[in-house]
Amino acid sequence: MEKLTFLLVFIFISRYLCKTIPDESMEIITRHKYLSHIISHLNRGMMIILIGQRRVGKSFMLRQLHEWINMNIQDAEVIYINKELLSFSDITNALELYEYVSPQFKAGGNNYLLIDEVQDIEHYEDALRSLHAENLCQIVATGSNAYIFSSELSTRLAGRYVEIPIYGLGYAEFLKFHNLVDSDEALNDYLRVGGLPGLRLYDIKDETQVSDYLQGVYNTIMMRDVVSREKIRNVPFIENLAKFIGDNIGKLISNNSIVKFMKSGGEKISESIVATYVSYLCKALIMNPVMRYDIHGKKLFELIFKYYFTDHGLRNYLTGFNLRGSIEKVIENVIYLHLLACGYKVRVGILRAGEVDFVATKGDKTIYVQATYLLASEETIEREFGNMIGIKDNFPKYVVSMDPVTGSMEKYPGIKHLHLRKFLMTEL
Repeated sequence: MEKLTFLLVFIFISRYLCKTIPDESMEIITRHKYLSHIISHLNRGMMIILIGQRRVGKSFMLRQLHEWINMNIQDAEVIYINKELLSFSDITNALELYEYVSPQFKAGGNNYLLIDEVQDIEHYEDALRSLHAENLCQIVATGSNAYIFSSELSTRLAGRYVEIPIYGLGYAEFLKFHNLVDSDEALNDYLRVGGLPGLRLYDIKDETQVSDYLQGVYNTIMMRDVVSREKIRNVPFIENLAKFIGDNIGKLISNNSIVKFMKSGGEKISESIVATYVSYLCKALIMNPVMRYDIHGKKLFELIFKYYFTDHGLRNYLTGFNLRGSIEKVIENVIYLHLLACGYKVRVGILRAGEVDFVATKGDKTIYVQATYLLASEETIEREFGNMIGIKDNFPKYVVSMDPVTGSMEKYPGIKHLHLRKFLMTEL
């Protein structure tokens, strides 16, 4: 209880300090890719839901959309509800939301309803469904918990919404936000601190500042989207679980393997509890499970997953910022996030003779990616390149590393070797 009280106080102070920084003091950098994607779905008869972990920039995207609507749509009427502001604290359920919005819009007008952190309104989906059915307004909302897209809720809103995921900064965006030039040093900074846009207000060379900021974000997510929402009592266990997964990025993890690890530390826990708690972390969008895919058999394997954090900076915060012993894990996590941001569905590739780190698909396009730190030996080269030789299709194949010298290898035709910096700067 004392720990929970401390975390709540810490979160309150952190959020207060952030609110005291005036918006006018900070230039808003437009993330054009996301804004264009959102605009392309406006007024097409669908609700638009921006989904992503807290502090990845959803609120800024909504603010930028608001500005774009005011500048580009004549006679637009916009209601902007930010559930993180005290002024909207009286909107707590679907009826209150509906009664607040409905009288302010005229039927047939250019009406837009923007809601930030919609999951904080109880049964909000009932209000959205009614407003949508009345064709009263274009709805754009953000959510920080995957609960809002659970199977039950998806059924209730089926066919009525488009989901647009928002991620933290990619490497190219990171350079822009921090006014950096592409270099090995800039890449190392990105690998170390991650891609949360709020770090733009901090000195990313100062580990204490970075750690304090990431601690505040992590505690907010854990307290609001995990501990409080799921009514968790065993807080130390779920924190240890998050650290365990952070330490095992890129490794196949089963619920049974987690149980064994916890037992070795003196904690007795069942597989069902582990599965439930892992699902809580994933629903809070702290991390994503990645399924295995049989490349030759074209089928998915369930039960054993790899997990990757939705922000590698949070992963580094949990594990102590020691990149020297975990650089390959972080590289793999960063490549995974880049593939997601490029619009791919990502899986782990299974071959008879080995494994391919990522099989990424988008429509009828597929790419294969192997991730490693350095090709320091012939054995490493054989492992990273050789696994993909057995894939007989003609889709692009990449080995990504931080070697200073890259390029194709005669022994492995058709496989491109790219430096991590170049790979992260490429729109695949």
